[in-house]
Amino acid sequence: MKTIVQKKLYHVDSRGYYGSFGGAFIPEMLYSKIEELRENYLSIIAEPSFQKEYNDLLHNYVGRPTPLYRANRLSTKYKTNIFLKREDLCHTGAHKVNNTIGQILMAKKLGKKRVVAETGAGQHGVATATVCALMNIECIIYMGEIDIERQAPNVARMKMLGAEVRPATSGSRTLKDATNEAMRHWITNCAGTHYIIGSVVGPHPCPDMVARFQSIISEEIRWQLKVQTGKETPDYVVACVGGGSNAAGAFYHFLDDEDVKLVAVEAAGQGISSGYSAATTVLGKPGVLHGSHTILMQTADGQVMEPSSISAGLDYPGIGPQHAYLFDSGRGTFMSATDDEAIQAAFELTRFEGIIPALESSHALAVLGKLSASEHDNVIVNLSGRGDKDMATYMKYIY
Repeated sequence: MKTIVQKKLYHVDSRGYYGSFGGAFIPEMLYSKIEELRENYLSIIAEPSFQKEYNDLLHNYVGRPTPLYRANRLSTKYKTNIFLKREDLCHTGAHKVNNTIGQILMAKKLGKKRVVAETGAGQHGVATATVCALMNIECIIYMGEIDIERQAPNVARMKMLGAEVRPATSGSRTLKDATNEAMRHWITNCAGTHYIIGSVVGPHPCPDMVARFQSIISEEIRWQLKVQTGKETPDYVVACVGGGSNAAGAFYHFLDDEDVKLVAVEAAGQGISSGYSAATTVLGKPGVLHGSHTILMQTADGQVMEPSSISAGLDYPGIGPQHAYLFDSGRGTFMSATDDEAIQAAFELTRFEGIIPALESSHALAVLGKLSASEHDNVIVNLSGRGDKDMATYMKYIY
């Protein structure tokens, strides 16, 4: 008798799960808002009028498609074919705007008059403030007190765009705490408020909704790579992961192509065993964080551990539930890069290719020498953001 092997499904199922990860673990006060999203998001996204406006804004406002650039000098050094997906060239300077454009249109369809969001590195905050200004919608951004200090240029941009920036002063005063505050605000101000979550985290349907809006990244990679190489599937797709929205977008249209190696790079901070790290898959275990069952760093009694990274956008103690399943199933390869490795990779790209990357993206670049790529392989690195916001950090290593 022939054994039938059922193919693994890497997208969300009808219950809101990726394998055993996902779901919606939420307080009763938030139930109606999550149900409103769950019942409507797929039909709204599928509406021809939504698609027309979304795609028009991506093209004429965001500047898509972003280039797929062959990094010739990096390719020579690492003896393989390295392509950079230039999300740093999006309006606002990062991939985040792909999601905020989609979500602000979702908010309008649902009749919302106010938006709340969280931000770490400030790129999601800027992208949210940008679309709120575009659509004339009130905007409140929660940001960790420490991140407000180390990402001052983005704070100024948010305020110039008309957003109210509220500091998160509890815990580590970084991304985790900003997310806590944004969710509390959403719970207590449900009526008329839409939460534009910035990553593939949170209760279902948030991770799937964000991944769908970011999937434009891998959709473009497929046809761009075919134009340049004659083959639409690469051998490797490499992206940094905090919560993981840029990686989710870069992986999305390759999930079922088992020959494509999906490489997620976490922040090892000062070293995985140093006590100052954000390498979730190495240090974490299954649990519930911000409304979903995922993998997160936690103490023996279940308390969330404080993460640490030079990169504000990767300074998060968990990963999105889809990434947790990619790790658990073996479909994704999870690696990590230290603060020092990320800095070195940032300067290497800058001086090899004349492109200054965000510190988040630098973590993905840092593993190029650790891949087993051949000279014939095509390696895509998702350059998720530009380094303007990180110049104060980079300057410390110049002088």
